[in-house]
Amino acid sequence: MRVSLICIDKPGALQLRLDNRPAHVEHLKSSGVVELAGPFLDPHGNMTGSLIVLDVPDLAAAEAWAAADPYAQAGLFESVAIREWKKVIG
Repeated sequence: MRVSLICIDKPGALQLRLDNRPAHVEHLKSSGVVELAGPFLDPHGNMTGSLIVLDVPDLAAAEAWAAADPYAQAGLFESVAIREWKKVIG
C-alpha cells in the first residue's frame, strides 16, 4: 500500500533540519520503501516540511518508518499526518 507522510516543521527550525539532513537522506535511501520524497518550501526557498510517499505493507510499517526518521527523532516536526494514498497518475 502507498502511504503519504505530510510533515510540517516547527517554526524557526531550519537549522535543526539542516543539521539532521544527511542522516534523514540516508534513511530515505536505505530503507527501500520510499517512492518519492521532497521538502515543502517557503516563498524564500527555505525548507519548511516534507512530503514523503512510502510503499509499505500496512500503516503500522509507515508509522514505524516515520518514527525512525532522524528528523522525527530530532524533534523537527510540528505535525505529521500519515494517510493511505492512491496513485492515479504519474
